Amino acid sequence: MEIIAVGPENLEREHICCAITEKKGERCAAGKKDWMRERFAEGLRFKKLDVRGKVFIEYLPAEAAWCPIDAPGYMHIDCFWVSGQFKGQGWANRLLEECVRDARAEGMRGLTVLAADKKRPFLSEPGYLRHKGFQLADTAAPFYELLYLPFEQNAPIPRFKDCARRGEIPEQGLVLYYSNQCPHAEKYALLARETARARGMELELRRFERTEDAQSAPAPFTAYSLFWNGKFVTNEILSPAKVEALAARCLGEG
Repeated sequence: MEIIAVGPENLEREHICCAITEKKGERCAAGKKDWMRERFAEGLRFKKLDVRGKVFIEYLPAEAAWCPIDAPGYMHIDCFWVSGQFKGQGWANRLLEECVRDARAEGMRGLTVLAADKKRPFLSEPGYLRHKGFQLADTAAPFYELLYLPFEQNAPIPRFKDCARRGEIPEQGLVLYYSNQCPHAEKYALLARETARARGMELELRRFERTEDAQSAPAPFTAYSLFWNGKFVTNEILSPAKVEALAARCLGEG
């Protein structure tokens, strides 16, 4: 087994993994690959173990990241995942080393990554990152942490943009912001809208189409952020059953 780089020349034939398993016959990764294809020119890197498993790291310059942060000169880790039978074999260290090596080669100031106050769905493992030397740069409501690994002592400290600090939006009702940065976000966004409608509720979908829109997002995780009556609810990509339960709670509040 070896770590390979996915780029324009091999994107179509390579398997793109996710925390959610793609069912037989699904083509959820198509939207993700389209998203990646547009980002390669901006410096996107996707490194993975040469297996059909969740062992990969994705990163690009923070100036092009789909995350509302101010981190000029940093490399931002979009997604970092090692799971299943591949855990505990040193692959996370190897993948992180690939990122550090590329960032240093490009003269970057360090790395940034979105995490949380504890291990949470779809966010990087904060305990591991802190063990590898990442420090807390900034926080955003309700639990987000921006961690960074500076390459030099006096490197400027990255920050969340003000638009994403409070976890609030002016709109009422259910509103879901998402992007094709995650292979399964659109599938579950559409299912969530159908499920909400079956309960007599409308769920407004807002898909990020451009980098500048994602960088102005009202919450740090732009792959999936759900709001209810102006307040952030979750970044977890919800199954129809979980949307059903959420809708019941929302209706109960009324």
